[in-house]
Amino acid sequence: MEYINLPDYKSLAALKAVVELGSVNRAADALYIGQPAVTKRLRSLDSCYGVALMQHQGRKLKLTTAGEKVYAYARLVLQHQASLLDDLASLRAGHNRLRLEVTFAIGEHILPDILMHFADSQPNLRIESRLGYSRRIHTRLATGLADIALLEQSPRHPNITVEPWMEDELLLVCGPGHPLWGREAIELDELGRLHYVLREASSSIRGTLDKTLQHQNIKLGHIDMEVGSTDTIIEILQRGKQVSFLPQFAVSNFLERNSLYHLKINLLNIKRTLWIAYNLANLSPQTAESFIGMLKQITIQRSIAGSTSGANYPVLSQADLL
Repeated sequence: MEYINLPDYKSLAALKAVVELGSVNRAADALYIGQPAVTKRLRSLDSCYGVALMQHQGRKLKLTTAGEKVYAYARLVLQHQASLLDDLASLRAGHNRLRLEVTFAIGEHILPDILMHFADSQPNLRIESRLGYSRRIHTRLATGLADIALLEQSPRHPNITVEPWMEDELLLVCGPGHPLWGREAIELDELGRLHYVLREASSSIRGTLDKTLQHQNIKLGHIDMEVGSTDTIIEILQRGKQVSFLPQFAVSNFLERNSLYHLKINLLNIKRTLWIAYNLANLSPQTAESFIGMLKQITIQRSIAGSTSGANYPVLSQADLL
């Protein structure tokens, strides 16, 4: 591998700043250096890679095809550098850092319990949590920008280890004002006559729902709204005339309080597995095993607490899926 002619962080930061801020002038201001220094750093990158990375289009600088690739690399490298500095700062302060990423639905409804548990039981462990879509989290795990993740879709990447976490089910639910409130069950053909408020198409919940319905050749009725938050959907259901498919873990408390109602569907159950995924390049097996063990304890506690309402979240092992 060639180690002699490598780009430096300052030059990569200059390229990133020029692209994202739109001009050499703004990049210079943001980096607290003069415009000639920014230009010099850009030229050093051209020399390093042996190709022009930016070109003038009128009065603006635009990335070339090669520049697009180097810009993507610069973003990733600088993210890793910032993450490394955070890790070192945590070590100096006597804390271990764990970068946890979760999907939006898990973040809204399960993450608070996890953070509170670890704050009490592991005071020297600093958990940095981030919410996102599954595909983005998969990428951040694979590239080392996240240590561990709780997901609604299992990633497939050689650098990512995956374990089943717990079972879940997408339930059709409605609010107190809906005409079907109290109905024991509905038939499949009735789904085409209902009005829905659903999660957005890029969400894991919607992906599972659409795939299941397509597989069984089921078409929904009117999709009145697409909303990026399960909490917001729950509030809409409580006040409106729509129905929605939502995770059991997100609606169990509302079902128990009779502020939502589960509409059972004859011949349709949408079950799925939630996953724990981690990058062993960032975590030791012992650290991963310890975190997963505590996480499953929390899940069992939630399951016991929800058992009176019929909400049950079985914690899985790999053997359960074989």
